[in-house]
Amino acid sequence: MTDPEVSLLLHCAAWRGLRQSQVRVELSERYNRQTDAALQHHIEEVWTARVSKEPWLFDGAKFRLHSFHVTLPTAQLSSCTPSFQNLDSRHSPASAPLLTLRVGLTSYKDYLGTNWSSHAAELHKRGEAEFGSSQALLAQPLGVGAVVCTGDGQVVFIRRSQEVAEAGGKLDLPGGHPEPKVACERLGEAKIDVKLLEKNSEAVVAELFSSICAEIRDEQVNIPLCSLGEPLLMGMILNHTSAGRPSAEFYISCSLSSDKIRELYWKGGAEANESTDIVFLSRAETLRLDGSSPLWQEMCPSAKGAVLLFQTVKPEQL
Repeated sequence: MTDPEVSLLLHCAAWRGLRQSQVRVELSERYNRQTDAALQHHIEEVWTARVSKEPWLFDGAKFRLHSFHVTLPTAQLSSCTPSFQNLDSRHSPASAPLLTLRVGLTSYKDYLGTNWSSHAAELHKRGEAEFGSSQALLAQPLGVGAVVCTGDGQVVFIRRSQEVAEAGGKLDLPGGHPEPKVACERLGEAKIDVKLLEKNSEAVVAELFSSICAEIRDEQVNIPLCSLGEPLLMGMILNHTSAGRPSAEFYISCSLSSDKIRELYWKGGAEANESTDIVFLSRAETLRLDGSSPLWQEMCPSAKGAVLLFQTVKPEQL
């Protein structure tokens, strides 16, 4: 099934998902966004206009996905900038692949002034013409999302608040962004230190996998970490309503029942104002969702992408 709002960038169906130990990060300033004076001026104009209307906005640092490559144990190397790729087990029947994400740093302000800008299509063309990559001038902040399956076989959806910046009122899955600041704090540094992250890339991987659990606990559903299983990376998607913004999508099992999760949700997490309701759909119904389903039309692009990965990877069949 295809949907114009979203596409699969990478799926890991052959392995039913990748564990944290199977993922690596290469962080470098050379993977940051390309820019020039005119673009920077445009970004500042967009930001100033948005903040004047929404003074609570915060320009937080984010990780920027530049590209990725898959190293197979047979020494066969597969490299690519963001475009669809399938990890095919026929190349390596004996053991798992190693996924390396090449990332730089970006910010929410840069995202609003590039991916979310009315000039995004023009930036795509310029990036391709000037740098050989349509994403070169875009912020491309890497998001995270998760298909959370409960102990009684339900998938957790949330109804986004009308107050959020994107997809207000739509059905979504728990998600957010890994934070460079948090990765640095785990290394004992209060401020973002690029050189420190370059030398300690395992901290970036740890933040990528742990951030989705933190989002589920704090911002979205209020599920305690001890009730969540190990995150499995199903793959990555591109949200075409925001110029191809990438997101890493996970599968996470939960030992709690849907009734207990509903109770926890209504008690509220640390940042529960991002959603207004919680919805449950059975695993079987989620696997059958497609473009003809009325519920599909209510879902935001990132949720559609995560469901497509869930249907493709089938991580529960480990």
